[in-house]
Amino acid sequence: MHSSGSAAPPAGLGLGLVFPVRKDEITQAPTARQRFLDTAFRKTCYTFAWLTVALVAAIVIRIFVAAVPAMRSLGFGFLTGRIWDANAGNYGILGEIWGTLYTSILAIIGGSLFGVAAAIFLSEGFLSTAVFGVLKKLNLHLNPIAKTLPDQVERVLKELIELLAAIPSVVYGLWGIFVVIPLIRPYCDWLHSKLGWMPFFSTDLSGPGVLPAVLVLSIMILPTITAISRDALVAVPPKLRMAAYGLGATRWESIFAVILPTASRGIFGGIVLAFGRALGETMALAMLVGNSNQIKLSLFSPANTLSALLANNFPEAGPKEVGILMYAALVLLAITLAVNIVGAFILQRASLLHAE
Repeated sequence: MHSSGSAAPPAGLGLGLVFPVRKDEITQAPTARQRFLDTAFRKTCYTFAWLTVALVAAIVIRIFVAAVPAMRSLGFGFLTGRIWDANAGNYGILGEIWGTLYTSILAIIGGSLFGVAAAIFLSEGFLSTAVFGVLKKLNLHLNPIAKTLPDQVERVLKELIELLAAIPSVVYGLWGIFVVIPLIRPYCDWLHSKLGWMPFFSTDLSGPGVLPAVLVLSIMILPTITAISRDALVAVPPKLRMAAYGLGATRWESIFAVILPTASRGIFGGIVLAFGRALGETMALAMLVGNSNQIKLSLFSPANTLSALLANNFPEAGPKEVGILMYAALVLLAITLAVNIVGAFILQRASLLHAE
């Protein structure tokens, strides 16, 4: 007795008859050469990745080993001392720790404000819109050559901002000494005379100080924040903007309520990266910060940073001083590592909250 229903396909009927194979499709297994190249490429990537980890570990171990004698002799008093006098044998880096954190935090505040603003300006096409408006008033907006001008001007501005990262730090330092300090000194003196009762303006600007160093450092980290923030803003799906417009939001309301919150993780990542750059900046701060072990809130007083301390003292350091400077370098490395760990934790936490 035969069962009812459709007949079963004949035995030996392959999938190739149901899904015909075209000649231009790849259906063969990888060749021995392809497998060899794939394996070699994979192992090369693994090798360089582990070499990077090994290089970082070797640097940390080398600094730690060189700093061990100074750590034993100076202990934690090295971190709380305020005097650095090699002739008297007094070594303390609390002023340098304060100067490093103080200048970096102020610089990251200023750099973040201008960097994110520049990223919004570039990603939203404000410049190209303005240039197009000028061309339209001149009745040149339909010209085949002139109509490409808005995009070209915006591209030039983007490249100019990124070009700031290619300028050597010593050039920034010279520019700060001969341009920035003479330019801001009259205003700083006026603030000191009128608002000298405030801790931030309690001293006058006699030359290098915190404020010139912060201004120059803000410009130095600007390309990092701008480039990463712009990429994060451009990556926001256009449908979110259109949905905001559909709900009646204006352009600026959609930027502040939709675009920026969506891109906030990428922007924060750029800020953390720039903060790490600010903590380790050496030559410009060594020329502009004043190299004075002071712990003050005044923006016009001289200060010192760990990187500037290392740059200024290493050329004339003896065997004992080298170990002490390695101790200071280890502290700077720990601060930078702590900043990156905290930044990664915040980003991971934000990702989890966003997923929920």
